[in-house]
Amino acid sequence: MEISSFATSDKQVGDVLDLNSPQEIQITAEDGSTYVWTITSFVASATPQLDNGDLNLWYQTPSNYYEPGESASNTIWGTGNQGTQILNKLATIPEDLGNENLAANMTTLDNGSLAGTFGAPIAAGSIFTGRFNPDEIDISDPEAAIEFGTPFTGRPVKVRFKYQYIPGDVNKNKVGEVLEYPDMLDIYALLEVRLGGKTERLATAWFRSSDVVEELITKEIEFTYGELDASFPDYMRPTDHGFVSEDSASFILPTHITFVASSSFDGANFAGAIGSELIIDDIEMVYEE
Repeated sequence: MEISSFATSDKQVGDVLDLNSPQEIQITAEDGSTYVWTITSFVASATPQLDNGDLNLWYQTPSNYYEPGESASNTIWGTGNQGTQILNKLATIPEDLGNENLAANMTTLDNGSLAGTFGAPIAAGSIFTGRFNPDEIDISDPEAAIEFGTPFTGRPVKVRFKYQYIPGDVNKNKVGEVLEYPDMLDIYALLEVRLGGKTERLATAWFRSSDVVEELITKEIEFTYGELDASFPDYMRPTDHGFVSEDSASFILPTHITFVASSSFDGANFAGAIGSELIIDDIEMVYEE
């Protein structure tokens, strides 16, 4: 256990923690402020899956809409609904497929003329691993409030899911100009190593498409471990950190996974086609047999 200079802890190296139940460690900073860390144990698996990857669990929020997961306290999933519900818009909702099978329905919505004057004309539907921090809402930057990623320690070779997609008719940028290319879905999974305040990309699996898929089909995308070569488009590369070293890419385990699905690939910049609809279900990590 390492703590900052002049900070103290109510637990010392060598103390025994009974991890049959969550344990707390209280850290007191130099200025007297305290923070309590909760330590929770789990049985590690060589082939972990994302919790609620079948998207069958949705909980009702105090604002009376639904989010993916069993409850707000333990879900690994987030959406942008906390930001758009103030406009009375919900771009991500549960989709009832019948036989008690739910999926996520993401639709790119028109935010209305008032939001458009603030440079936020549309809201793309999205789900992601991580959390939405309402204290960081910035109407000009929808990703500012998102803390991407959840702990994960597997080395899958592919990510498999079911999806259907119908892009909207007219793709526009944030100022309303019609774009020469169609709207596209974005679905990707990133394996990352986050240690000592530093993040490095371990593996990348990315699918972007404008193809119309009117019924749910199964899709697999392969993870590429290590640095992406010149054959991969720039949008797949990290913008604020690098890759793990070539040597460690062949064996190191990730600490986190970021999975994202969106009805409009450039929705973070308020570009997209109103009416683009993406449905996704049964997200599964595939491992070597």
